[in-house]
Amino acid sequence: MESSAKRPRISVDVLPEVRRRLRLAAAKRDLTVRQYVLEAIEEPLREDLGEEDEGILKLSAKADPVLAELWDNSKDSGSSPASAGVARNDD
Repeated sequence: MESSAKRPRISVDVLPEVRRRLRLAAAKRDLTVRQYVLEAIEEPLREDLGEEDEGILKLSAKADPVLAELWDNSKDSGSSPASAGVARNDD
């Protein structure tokens, strides 16, 4: 079991049928729902962001033009990423 230190919590609302299927799938693998969900999201995170031991991923508009385009668009004008709760580093 991991440390009992306070960790951020994420809540996801799902339909009852999805919850039922999630519990069945976790039980089929002899996992808790928490373990099952963490395993389910960790693989796409590794694919998208790389391994944790590759160092801290530095996201900036200069380093990633795709992020720059996403951050600087007319739909979000007047709303900076910082005001939306998104950290941004434009070194």
